[in-house]
Amino acid sequence: MHFVRRLTPALLSLGLVLGLTPAFAADVKSLGARGDGQADDTAAIQKAVAAGGTVSFPTGSYKLTRTVTIDLDQTGYVVLSGDATARIVMAGAGPAFQFIGTHAGSAAPAQFKPNVWERQRSPGVTGLEIVGAHPEADGIAARGTMQLTLRAVVVREARHAIRLHDRNRNVLISDVHLYHNRGIGIFYDAVDLHQSNITGSHLSYNAGGGVVVRGGNVRNLHIGNCDIESNMEPGAPATANVLIDSTDGSVGEVAITGCTIQHNHPSPDSANIRVLGAGITSRTNRAPTNEGHVTITGNVLSDVQVNVHLRHVRGVTVTGNTFWMGFAHDLLVEDSSHVVVGPNAFDRNPRYEYTRTSARGGIAFRGSRDCTLTGLHVSGVRHHEAAISLEDCTRFNATGGSVLDSDGVGLRLRNTTLSRVSGWLIRDDRAPNPAPSLQVTGGRGNTVAQNTLDRAPEIAPAAALARDNDVIAK
Repeated sequence: MHFVRRLTPALLSLGLVLGLTPAFAADVKSLGARGDGQADDTAAIQKAVAAGGTVSFPTGSYKLTRTVTIDLDQTGYVVLSGDATARIVMAGAGPAFQFIGTHAGSAAPAQFKPNVWERQRSPGVTGLEIVGAHPEADGIAARGTMQLTLRAVVVREARHAIRLHDRNRNVLISDVHLYHNRGIGIFYDAVDLHQSNITGSHLSYNAGGGVVVRGGNVRNLHIGNCDIESNMEPGAPATANVLIDSTDGSVGEVAITGCTIQHNHPSPDSANIRVLGAGITSRTNRAPTNEGHVTITGNVLSDVQVNVHLRHVRGVTVTGNTFWMGFAHDLLVEDSSHVVVGPNAFDRNPRYEYTRTSARGGIAFRGSRDCTLTGLHVSGVRHHEAAISLEDCTRFNATGGSVLDSDGVGLRLRNTTLSRVSGWLIRDDRAPNPAPSLQVTGGRGNTVAQNTLDRAPEIAPAAALARDNDVIAK
């Protein structure tokens, strides 16, 4: 027998006198859901949601033919709860569950209306599997919510697994499995959203990208301790495992830490992390900006065309990561400023030497300014003119790194100005390398000093002041 908890009239009256919002708990089968995978359970589940409180899903397969809407100001607090044995089959277009709140302010306490705390805060989904059975089926969508919490959710075979749109605040997504969806795993869709955490989750084989932010006004996005793999397809438009795109919006204050992010290189222009920073000041002031304040640290990155791609950004720190199998580049930075690249391992491990004819690796900065490179360890770059290339750049400080056993020039400055290169160890102890270990052509006002090289540098007299560079034969 399925049990539904109801408040008695006396308790209900007492709650209203005390200003409390009543919360009911409904077992969806007690309200007519069959859970047999055949019957249409939409109406029964919508009825359970309308009662508010905890909506529980016993073991079963529940078919939906249209979106179940959770209008929080009407229902009061709602959490959809299963124990990982309940499946939702979305056989209609749109999200299986759409949460709608009315919060229109920021996260500042003074901007909350009483009804948000009294009826809407902390809506959530826990322990449910959602399977798409329609070409336009999505998993979960939310707008206007405060403290949306999604935990232990599985979404697969849908279009977008989780879509955040319009406006939300303080979102927590943890321990979710978003697998083999046609669109995006977690989609920040032109959303105004500050404070969101994605932790401990598995996002893979989502053809439109793993975590994708497009436009909107997004701040304080934290992605940590996740496994994010192969969120792209060879026949689909270019995307990334993590794509941060400020186009027509403003996205910043992002931390990507402690993740394994990888696969797959056959997809066109694929990237593990791509940050496109060209945005606008605000919706009312469309003056162009370069967005950033992004930290990328402690990640394992491999097997795409470009492991980390930064374009039109300002203020990005990349440190403590392990890079390999970047088929075009390990790190590509274009038209950016104030990028700090600290100690990272850019390596070619013999275990993966089967990629020796195609995985190139390498680091390239193009048209960038005011950047620091320090403590880089670069090894085994293949089929590039230079392992590290600074082209049309200015005011770079490149110090204290190693470039080992790489094709072509170890470190090259081309048409680069007002920069310093010092403290580098550049050696190739394989077969003789005809290229100079260090090359400076074009540009002006550069200092090249105190480097340890195995081949004579090639430095254009007008381009740099060269002094105290040790050339040590093999």
